[in-house]
Amino acid sequence: MTAADPVIHRAASAKSEDTGADPITTEVVRHALNSAANQMKQTLIRTSFSPIIYEVLDFAVALYDRDVRLLSQAPSLPMFMGTLDFCIREAVAGVGGDEVLSDGDILLYNWPYGTGSHPQDVAMVMPVFEQDEIIGYSAIKGHWLDIGAKDVYCTDTIDVFQEGTVFPGVKLVSQGDIVRDIYRLVVANSRIPKMVEGDMNATIVAIRAGAAALRRVYGRFGAGTFWPCVEEMYNHGERVVRTYFETIPDGRYVGRGALDNNGIDDDEIPFEIVMEVEGSNVRLDFSGAPEQQRGPVNCPVPSTLSASRVAISMLAGFGEPPNEGMFRALEVVTRPGTLFHPLSPAPCYLYGWPALQGIEVIYNAVAKAVPDAVPACSGGCILGVSYSGWREKTGEPWADGAPHPTGQGAWKGGDGGTMLHISESATRFAPLEVWEQRDPWITERMELAQDSCGAGTWRGGPGIDFEFRFTEEINMTAAIERARNAPWGLCGGGEARPNGASVVYPDGRRRDFSKVTRLPLPAGTVFTLRTGGGGGYGPPSDRPVERVLEDLKDGYISEAFAKKHYPHAL
Repeated sequence: MTAADPVIHRAASAKSEDTGADPITTEVVRHALNSAANQMKQTLIRTSFSPIIYEVLDFAVALYDRDVRLLSQAPSLPMFMGTLDFCIREAVAGVGGDEVLSDGDILLYNWPYGTGSHPQDVAMVMPVFEQDEIIGYSAIKGHWLDIGAKDVYCTDTIDVFQEGTVFPGVKLVSQGDIVRDIYRLVVANSRIPKMVEGDMNATIVAIRAGAAALRRVYGRFGAGTFWPCVEEMYNHGERVVRTYFETIPDGRYVGRGALDNNGIDDDEIPFEIVMEVEGSNVRLDFSGAPEQQRGPVNCPVPSTLSASRVAISMLAGFGEPPNEGMFRALEVVTRPGTLFHPLSPAPCYLYGWPALQGIEVIYNAVAKAVPDAVPACSGGCILGVSYSGWREKTGEPWADGAPHPTGQGAWKGGDGGTMLHISESATRFAPLEVWEQRDPWITERMELAQDSCGAGTWRGGPGIDFEFRFTEEINMTAAIERARNAPWGLCGGGEARPNGASVVYPDGRRRDFSKVTRLPLPAGTVFTLRTGGGGGYGPPSDRPVERVLEDLKDGYISEAFAKKHYPHAL
């Protein structure tokens, strides 16, 4: 294969024959599988050690069938939705194939080009057996705070080997027993071993809970009922999505966007995604993407597919929990050696940031076909910030991190809200009380930012201003996109405030930044994070007067903003 050969990616093949499954029984099976995935999620939350798991929910849990097709996934991190099938296949291949698997095995895998993530997003995979036959897989991918990268979090890596210890598919548990050498190797490669060990043990417990739940569902219905119902469940998911796609006019639509920089060089990275619609089939073509980058913003194929699946399922899935059938109508094209299909050893620590922008650009393309089907651009980022250091009283190492909400774009019929990006729509940041109890800072301000929203007939959601005062010396890494490019409006709606961050040192010096790794900050430093707003939809002149006055009363906009954008209301 040369760097110029496009690659087409499709969901697992469909079985078109009539299943004969009873629709009511199929719904019972579907809900039972969703309940099983939720049992995994709750087990992981209740037993995990670090806030990135039990508060932020930076993980995904899912159950797959014997053909590695998605049965169910609990609401957590949607961006992992389309990657766990890659994790299963590559982890199983890494240990020698399914013929070497035994009941009770748990595999460990985190090679970025197979998981789609940085190495800290570690996948565990457990085959589920029934009478010596694999009936499916229980899988979890979650963020472990540190596994030996050049820093706890990175924005400036130049190859994948700086980004963490790699486990290319190994048995962490063999026939129910921990493989002590692998276990010790994981713990030894962390600056915060207690937290990683705690989260690893929690993942083992949760993945076993998922396997047991899948086995119970299978045993309850038996193979003769279970498998036809599963096929009908997939067929129904496919019909739901295709029904939506049929409403989009056939054609070729181009969405355009840009990354601020690659973390090493300061040049913007423009890119485009082409959407081709034919009947109920949709193709997203990333093959025109720029060449893979010197800095770590490269997005491996599994996450490129996942971003595509998130964008489409959020539009076409009608709020239903996803399954494999929902992806059958979607085809994704990539070109090896590019931003959205990097090849080793290209760095990819910030893989999620181009994926987030990719979702916005896909919606930009959809807007060319059906403007009222999508919202205007959101803040377009999760403004990920991580912290690390040593506690003054105990000398113990610590680390923490979180995403942050931005304003969401307005849409035809409603104003935008303020929340995490849809790619992380079921995640959250920790409560301020948890932060201040665990971490060395005081949160001095967290408020909706006045005038940060895009004006329009329907206005965008406002961003948030955070202000933290550090009480101890701290190291901070920030990964912020869309600091240069304001979120766009649609159909005459206005742009919103872009993202930004700054620190003010105790001596009064100020530093603005977007991407920075291991910035040392003394006690007394004040860190301000400005999350972007959402773009507006429709001409501001058409916004009802009473809504403008309500926004003024609530403090979302100032009088100066109203005079500029809504003079008809004053």
